[in-house]
Amino acid sequence: MQRRVSLIGAILVSFATSACAMPHADQVPPADNPAEAEPKAPAEPAIVWHDVTEWGIEGKGFDDTASYFDRLPARAESVVRPKVWELSRDASGMAVRFRTNATRIDIDCELTEDSLDMPHMPATGVSGLDLYTKQDGAWRWASVFRPRRNPLQGTLVEALASAPDGREYLMYLPLYNGVKSLKIGVPEGATFEGLSPRNTQPILFYGTSITHGACASRPGMAFVNILGRRLDRPMLNFGFSGNGKMETEVASFLAELDPAVFVLDCMPNTPREVVEERSYDVVKLWRAAHPDTPIVMVESRSWSSSDLVAGREAIHDEKRASMRRTFDRLKAEGVTGLFYVEGKGLLGDDHEATTDGSHPSDLGMMRMADALEPVLREALGE
Repeated sequence: MQRRVSLIGAILVSFATSACAMPHADQVPPADNPAEAEPKAPAEPAIVWHDVTEWGIEGKGFDDTASYFDRLPARAESVVRPKVWELSRDASGMAVRFRTNATRIDIDCELTEDSLDMPHMPATGVSGLDLYTKQDGAWRWASVFRPRRNPLQGTLVEALASAPDGREYLMYLPLYNGVKSLKIGVPEGATFEGLSPRNTQPILFYGTSITHGACASRPGMAFVNILGRRLDRPMLNFGFSGNGKMETEVASFLAELDPAVFVLDCMPNTPREVVEERSYDVVKLWRAAHPDTPIVMVESRSWSSSDLVAGREAIHDEKRASMRRTFDRLKAEGVTGLFYVEGKGLLGDDHEATTDGSHPSDLGMMRMADALEPVLREALGE
């Protein structure tokens, strides 16, 4: 019994001695080998922010807008239909250019809407910021910001290969969301130059949801933006989802601008009963304001399921015949500088180029750009 008590006592003494020797919770024992100590994480670089309104954006046709990133002037609110006005506040077609030698680029962007995506179109297309850089004289994709919440804040791209002389960048704004503010950030010490909008005459599109950008996976894949890179021109995008209806109220505002080419691409949204009348009125309005500016009239693409759904192809045919009559009438009246793009084949013939039968996927957007590019080059005299 005495031995057991003595043994227990020895154990307790040993435990107490060990406990006293243990470091406190806030103490870290030194490493046996200093080289094995965990290295400290490098401090995050300070970010220098640049507000894009300081040098301007491309794709903005009017200066007298209610908000900097609106597409129609403030005075249009009382003239166009409410839905057109609402959609005109999306930033589709707008882009900002800059040059930097930074190996990391951050963004801080407040959007007008907290809803970032649609059932048939991802957040990267609806609300994302899409970055391209110029390489060997041509634009190539670099990165896209994937929206998770509004505002968009974080690193757009990092670990870029060193470019001491800097790279030129082109960043597209969201297709189906508006922008309240946009800043670009680069690490302190990096060079940065905001590039003012080019003086090159833009190409102007008046159209529907497809022109607006549905359903590109990211802004750079909208066919209007694809064409802008290929033709190396700014683009003015007046696509109004579900509401591009060849309205002279809208066309009158667009006639105030001075593009290199007008493109009328409203057939899908325009009621078939008025396609002929309205297409005639819009073209005559534009021609009166711009006697020498080329005008391209574009037929509706075919639904991918047109041959399967009763009556759908007949609607396409009726609308196309109406616009063709307008084109022939204008030509007979002596109106020059007109170009015409047929709708069949715009998306190919394999039925694989849409997200929902109507709106082009990235594949469909590329095919539309392929179909329109030669016509636009001809109109531009290239």
